[in-house]
Amino acid sequence: MDYTTLGKEATATLTEKKSVFTATAFPCDDEDKATEIISAVRKMNPGARHTAYAYLLSDGKIKCSDDGEPQGTAGVPILGVIQKSGITDALVTVTRYFGGILLGAPGLVRAYGGAARDAVKAAGTVTYTGYTDFRVSCSYSDYQKLLPLIRHCGIIETGAEFGEFVTCDFSVKQLIYPEIERKISEIAAGRIVTVITGSHYGI
Repeated sequence: MDYTTLGKEATATLTEKKSVFTATAFPCDDEDKATEIISAVRKMNPGARHTAYAYLLSDGKIKCSDDGEPQGTAGVPILGVIQKSGITDALVTVTRYFGGILLGAPGLVRAYGGAARDAVKAAGTVTYTGYTDFRVSCSYSDYQKLLPLIRHCGIIETGAEFGEFVTCDFSVKQLIYPEIERKISEIAAGRIVTVITGSHYGI
């Protein structure tokens, strides 16, 4: 499966009635790492009134925090930005330096969400494609039959050994692997068996 995440770490600042909201978007794929980043942001901003945050990970973990702001006015709008952006493995923190003027719930939602949205936009996105790695072992004549398929179906050859038989390692997009497996079997009349050796993500 493909997934989209942040392209880089990025920061954006928004001022609302003298309160300064600084948002930072972080690519992050681990809950412990997210906790460490949040702690580091708070240590770097000892004078801030609040550091709200939200993260969404590809393993299904979701968390958001208002950090003392009225319930639902900080963490939830930050999380909403992440979800609407269609990204995962992403953490966004928003640190607020209080300007002395109360913003009310609508103002807080607008400020936290707006700062988060600007940070995510600055970070950009990148989509990773899932690949299936597999191996085949076959005769030289069957290998020659495979070559047109390899050249025209998006199969990437990652290694080959030429001994008594030809043993090749390939990589192909996960979505089309079942079809490639079927075609390989048909080309060699069932003489070639594909063995999955792993998987990875690539751009």
